[in-house]
Amino acid sequence: MSTVLAVDVGGTKVAAGLVDRTGRLGAHTTRPTNGGGAVFDALADAIIEVTTDAEPVGVGIASAGPLDAVAGTVSPINIPTWQGFPLCDRVRELIGDRPVRLAGDGVCMALGEHWAGAGAGSDAMLGMVVSTGVGGGLVVDGRPLAGHSGNAGHVGHVIVEPGGAPCACGGHGCVESVASGPNLVRWARTRGWTGTDAGQLADDARAGAAVPRAAFRRGGWAVGLAVVAAGAVCDIEVAVIGGGVGQVGDLLLDPVRETVAEYGRLSYLHTLRVVPATLGTAAGLYGAAALAFDNP
Repeated sequence: MSTVLAVDVGGTKVAAGLVDRTGRLGAHTTRPTNGGGAVFDALADAIIEVTTDAEPVGVGIASAGPLDAVAGTVSPINIPTWQGFPLCDRVRELIGDRPVRLAGDGVCMALGEHWAGAGAGSDAMLGMVVSTGVGGGLVVDGRPLAGHSGNAGHVGHVIVEPGGAPCACGGHGCVESVASGPNLVRWARTRGWTGTDAGQLADDARAGAAVPRAAFRRGGWAVGLAVVAAGAVCDIEVAVIGGGVGQVGDLLLDPVRETVAEYGRLSYLHTLRVVPATLGTAAGLYGAAALAFDNP
């Protein structure tokens, strides 16, 4: 059975894998990155590893954005040395002249969850990646909604706190500036918490520590406002929340749901569901594969 190469590029790690038309994920690997030129070196190593004994018929790439899907270039906020980086061309140099399709990591997360995860069967859904950054993607009428440049659904940069903290995008008060892992940690540390990362923050919150719990409630509020905004504009029926921070479960999802219930007062938002992603960190690979097969 034919397979495609699926690639997922994030701010702190890259992944590559082979996926067939049934949705089976075969050989796959993940590499941490240290920023700068090391990002593509890590990606090239991952691609070479999984394709050594394979002949994929195409390639799907999920990347942090912004990006230009037509030109095949990416300018991820969390990889500042990649500005207009020709990612599609560089991948073609590794795997030969095969069709390559590119979309944002949030779009691919949504597409993956719609194909094989928590959003299966929905007509309109939002997928959100809450991790080092906050990304998003929309699947409407069973198809990814890309927009004119391929960046539609980037709800991590909806403004939820006007005049708030600076965001890596250059704005202020974005969802990402509140709810991303590093910003949850930053906010907690300014209030006396002495931990170092989002995993420790989650452990302390589960143990009942007040500041860590407040950090996740605040993050959930920001994510919930983004969900309400997307729901009001796009009439979605389900929001699927994933990513490293998204995996903390009800610490984040309970305040997301409470915020959606409080602010989503339009009648068609009353049935909007907020659910955890089920594909975990592989969601981007599944979405990239669906993109390559053109089979959302």
